[in-house]
Amino acid sequence: MCFRYRPEVGDAERDEHRARLRALADLDAVVDLRVGADVVRSARSYDTGLVVTFRDRTALQTYQVDSRHVPVAQSGAALCAHIVAVDFEV
Repeated sequence: MCFRYRPEVGDAERDEHRARLRALADLDAVVDLRVGADVVRSARSYDTGLVVTFRDRTALQTYQVDSRHVPVAQSGAALCAHIVAVDFEV
């Protein structure tokens, strides 16, 4: 996923959102979770990237409704002007 924060969202809120995302790494459904801030800062860049690896599609579905994930997703949506996602199998 890629998150583009609303212009009024400050650095502290952005850092807190990234920390909350990182805290989801220990959920049972998650094999690997990486979060990072954009370093290029071009006009087409998003502010934060999230890459999560799941065991299988069932684990992804479990993650999506997990009681720890849902509030983080909701707060991220409130902070962002735009979010994009690509879910694919490797």
